[in-house]
Amino acid sequence: MSVQKQTIEEIINVIPLRYRGPGGALAVIKNGEVISQRVWGYADQSRRIPVDPSTQFPICSITKQFVCGLMMDLHRNPTPTMAAKGDVQSQFIEKLHELLPMAREKGLTLQNLCDMQSGIRDYWAMTTLWGAKPEDEFLIDRDTPSMLDRTKSLHFEPGTEYSYSNVNFYLLGRIIEHVTGEPLGKLLEERVLKPAGMTTALLCPNTAHHPPPCVGYEGNEDHGFYEAVNRMEWSGDAGLVASLNDMIAYEKYLDQLSADPQSWYYTATRPQTYSDGAAARYHYGLSHVDINGINAIGHGGALRGYRLHRKHVPQEHLSVVVLFNHEADASAAVEDILRGVLNRPNPESAPMKPAAEWYGVFLDQATQLAITVAKSSREGEVLVTYDAHLEPASLKLIDAKNGKSRSMTGSIDGDVLHIHRVSENRKLEARRLTPRDSSLKEPALTGDYYCEEVDSTFHCIGEAGMLYGCFDGYLGQGIVTPIRYLGDDVWALSCPRGLDAPAPGDWTMVIHRDESGSVVGFKTGCWLARGLDFVKKQ
Repeated sequence: MSVQKQTIEEIINVIPLRYRGPGGALAVIKNGEVISQRVWGYADQSRRIPVDPSTQFPICSITKQFVCGLMMDLHRNPTPTMAAKGDVQSQFIEKLHELLPMAREKGLTLQNLCDMQSGIRDYWAMTTLWGAKPEDEFLIDRDTPSMLDRTKSLHFEPGTEYSYSNVNFYLLGRIIEHVTGEPLGKLLEERVLKPAGMTTALLCPNTAHHPPPCVGYEGNEDHGFYEAVNRMEWSGDAGLVASLNDMIAYEKYLDQLSADPQSWYYTATRPQTYSDGAAARYHYGLSHVDINGINAIGHGGALRGYRLHRKHVPQEHLSVVVLFNHEADASAAVEDILRGVLNRPNPESAPMKPAAEWYGVFLDQATQLAITVAKSSREGEVLVTYDAHLEPASLKLIDAKNGKSRSMTGSIDGDVLHIHRVSENRKLEARRLTPRDSSLKEPALTGDYYCEEVDSTFHCIGEAGMLYGCFDGYLGQGIVTPIRYLGDDVWALSCPRGLDAPAPGDWTMVIHRDESGSVVGFKTGCWLARGLDFVKKQ
C-alpha cells in the first residue's frame, strides 16, 4: 500500500467538506477488502433520515456497463430460446435493424452502440427540440417509438468518432428484451447483480419511483437545497439503484474478473480503436482515464439531484466509489481519493501567461458549434467551453499559445482556434466571431422555423436585441429561454435544465440568409446533438 490507513482516513474525511451537500457515501477497496468507507449527511433532509451503507442511490449511467456485461454473457451463454434460433449475433443485429431501420444503410453495429461511436444524436438532448419541459413525464412505451421514428440521420459516420448518446444503450436494452423475451431487470438480476453479490440492487426504470428514503437535491448552500423532480423513464441507458454495500460487492467482483481472460469485464477493459486506428477511450460502457500516470477504468452517473462515480485501477487492485444525493462533482472526488491513496499529487510547474488572443467566442467549421475561451481563476490556464456551458474544461498552458488537458490539446493562432479532442477523435478548427451592433437591433430573426427531419418547430420572439426562443414538438410546448448574440451571424439559445442531467447547455444557432440578406433559417446543435437545419416559415 502506498500510504498508511491513517492517511487514507484523512484523505476521505476531506471529501464531505470539499464537496458539500445534503449527504453522500464512499468506499475505498483494495485487494478485495474495504480499507476505508464513510457515509455522512442525510438521505432525506425533511424527514431527517441519515444516509447509511444500505441507502439505495440511483446509479444512473453506471448502469451502461452492466448492460454490456449482460449482453456479452448472453452471447456466450444464450438462453435456450436464443440457442434454438441459431446464431446469437445475427439475432441481435436483426433486431437492431428492425428497431432503427437506418442502421442497416449506415452500417451501424452493436459495437458502435456499446462504444459510443454510433453518431446517433442523444435523445435526452433532442427532447428539448420536441417540446419537453425539465419536469415533464417521459415514458418508454408511450414516448420512445416517436423518438425512434424521428431518428433519421447521424451526426458523424459510425466508428469514426466518440459522442455520448443514451439512445445507444436504450437500443441495447430493447434489443436484449426482444431477443430473449425476458425483462431487462430480471436478466440483469440473474446474470450480473446476483453473481456480483449486489443483494439489494435492482433495475428501477422510472425515476419518479425510486425506492425511499433517498432524495436527490438541486441547489447549493448559497441559495439553498431543494428536492429535485424527476419523471423520466429509462432502461438500458440507466435505471439501476444500488447501495454503497452493493457497490462494494461489485468492486470486489470486478477485481476478481479483471484477472480472468474468459470474463466479460476482462473483455470490456481491453483497448479499443476507431476506424482509423486511433485509440479509443470508451469501450463497453467503460471510460479509460489517465490520472497522473494511473490507468483507471470506470464511469459516472448523473440525474437531477444526484452525482455518482466509480473507478477501478486493475494493476493496483484498487477501486473507489462515491455516491452523492446532490450535484457536486463525484468524478473529481473519486480522482482526489485515487491520487491521495496512490500518492500521485498533481505535478507542479511554473504557470504560463496566456496570450490575449485566446479569449473570445469561436465557431467550429465542421460541427457548427460555438466554442468559448475565457479566463480561469487559476494561473496558467484558460477555460474552454464546448461540450456543455455549465462545465468548462481547463486547458493548462505549455506556452503562451498552446495548452493541453487530459482529454484535449489546443492552440491559438490569431483568430483561429485549434482544438484536438483526443478522447473523441475529433479535431476542431474554429474562427473567431466578431460582434456587430447592428445584429442586436435586427428584427429579422423573429418568426417561426421548422425542422422537417425531426419534426420540430422553433419560435423566435422579442425585439431590440432581447430575443427568446422555444421549441414545439410531439412532447409538447417547451419553456421559453433567452437567446444571446455571440458574433457575426451566430447566436446561442440557453438550455441550463433538461429532462436528463447534465442538460444540453447552449444550442448554437448559425443563421442562414438568402442572396438579399434575408434570414431564411438556421443550423442548430449542442454537444450531444448537432447539425439540424431549421427553415423559416413564410
